Amino acid sequence: MTVIRNIARDRVLQITAALAVISLFFAKPKLADINFSTLWSILAMMTIIQIFEHLHILDYFAYRLTTKAENTRQLTWLFLGLAVVAGMFLTNDVTVITLVPLYLRIAKKYELPEVLPVTLIGMAANFGSAFTPFGNTHNIFLMNHYQINGLRFFSWSIPLLIASLALLFGFSLFVKKQPIPAVPFRDIRIQARPTVVTCIVALVIFAGVFHVLPSWVGAIAAIILAIALAPKIMCDVDYAIVLTFAGFFVIVSVLQQIPWVVNLVSGLMTSEHSVFLTSIVSSQFISNVPSTVLIGKFTTMSAALFLGSNIGGLGTVIGSMNNLLVYKEYTNFGNHQNGKFFLDFFGLNIIGLIVLTGLGWLILDFVY
Repeated sequence: MTVIRNIARDRVLQITAALAVISLFFAKPKLADINFSTLWSILAMMTIIQIFEHLHILDYFAYRLTTKAENTRQLTWLFLGLAVVAGMFLTNDVTVITLVPLYLRIAKKYELPEVLPVTLIGMAANFGSAFTPFGNTHNIFLMNHYQINGLRFFSWSIPLLIASLALLFGFSLFVKKQPIPAVPFRDIRIQARPTVVTCIVALVIFAGVFHVLPSWVGAIAAIILAIALAPKIMCDVDYAIVLTFAGFFVIVSVLQQIPWVVNLVSGLMTSEHSVFLTSIVSSQFISNVPSTVLIGKFTTMSAALFLGSNIGGLGTVIGSMNNLLVYKEYTNFGNHQNGKFFLDFFGLNIIGLIVLTGLGWLILDFVY
C-alpha cells in the first residue's frame, strides 16, 4: 500500500498521466516508440540508489568531510566536492535529498549562511550528474536512443564539467570565510561486504547503460540484491520516475503523429545551435527530462541536445526535478525565509544559466 500511495502522490507522474490520457484522443501511441531499455536502466538505477541509501554510504562521507572544515567557505567547498562526485553515481536527486538537510542542520546550529551554499550544492549535484551516462535519467535516454558509446559520451561531458566547475568555483568565492567550531563526528559505519556486492551490481548496471549487457540484467540483479539485504528497500524505490518516463514516451509517440507539432519542432531543429538553444529554453518550462525525450525524436544532433538538456537544468525551479527538490528541502530544513530563498535561488540559477549557455555555445563551436 505504501508503494501505491507514494506513486499516486507523485505530482509529476500525475501531470504526465493526465497528459498521456489526453493525448490518446489525438492518436494511438506506437509500442516501438516506448524505449524499454531506458525503462529497465532507470528501474535499475533507482533500485541501486536505494541500496546505497540503506547502507548510509553518502552519510558516511558527508560527516567524514564535515569534520575537516575550519571556515564556511571551506565547508562549502567540501560539500560541493562531495555533491559533484555523488551526483555522478547516485544522481542529483539523491545527492540533494542527503546533503542539503545535512548542511542546513549544521548551518542552523552554528548560524552559518544558507542561501548561497544550498543553491551551490544543488548546482553541484546537477553538474556532477551531467558528467556520467547514469547520473541523469535523460542521459540514460540519450545513451539508449542514439546508441552512444562511452568514449563519445565523455568527449561531450568532460568539457561541460570543466566549464561547470569553473562557474561553481567562481560562485563559491562569494561565500564569506566565517570561522566555525569543530563539527562533532557521528559514528556511521559502512558494512564492507554488502557495499562491495552493491558496487559489483552497480557495475553490471553501468554495463547495461553502456550497451555491454542487456539493461534488464542489471535491473534484475539490483532487485535480487535489494530483497536479499532488506525487502523494505523495494518499497522505497522511486517507481514513479519509471512510470513517468513511460508516460513521456506515450506522449511523444502521439505528438510525432500530429502534423503541426512535427512542423513546429522540426522547424527548430535546423542546426546544432538551434537544437542547443531550443533544449535550454524548453527545459525552463517543461523540465529538461521531457524536453530531451521530445526533442530527441526530431533530431540526430545528439551532442547539441546533450549539452542543452544538461545546461537547461539551471534556471527556473522547474528546469529540473533537482531544483524542485532543493527548494523543497530548504522549506523543510531552512530558516523558513522561503520567499527570499526562492528569489535568491532563482537569481543565482539564471546567472549560472546565462554564463553556462555562453560557455556551452563556445564548446559547440570549438570543442565538439
